[in-house]
Amino acid sequence: MSRVFVDADACPVKAEAERVAERHGVPLFLVANGGLRPSPHPLVEVVYVPEGPDVADMWIADRAGPGDVVVTADIPLAAKCIAAGAAVLGHDGRPFTEANIGNLLATRDLMADLRAADPFRQGGGRGFGKQDRARFLDALDRALRAAAQG
Repeated sequence: MSRVFVDADACPVKAEAERVAERHGVPLFLVANGGLRPSPHPLVEVVYVPEGPDVADMWIADRAGPGDVVVTADIPLAAKCIAAGAAVLGHDGRPFTEANIGNLLATRDLMADLRAADPFRQGGGRGFGKQDRARFLDALDRALRAAAQG
């Protein structure tokens, strides 16, 4: 049976992930360092991990595998989950795949180097909007259908 793992710290689509998981009847794990309200839904488990760098990521990476779907904006976590055979989606519904994860990791590292060299170059991403939310709902629905078919 498929499962959905959400890297829930600062995730803008937790409620959407819960709706889709409920519709498909699959367990949903919201993994965070804290600050999340428990869900009354029996398929949803809120997992609180200890404070520390990448603890939530490690918890997810240790469990995700073939047939599972991981929701994260963390590119190194996405790479680990892809290597384990899981499907991985960003918060905006864009998939992380074997075909694009190498370029995404390289771009991430390059941008980190640029920010380190120029402390005034920070942030700059676009806002999260309705289209992103709709794209995520559709992508998660498709990923769970694909996982159910094997």
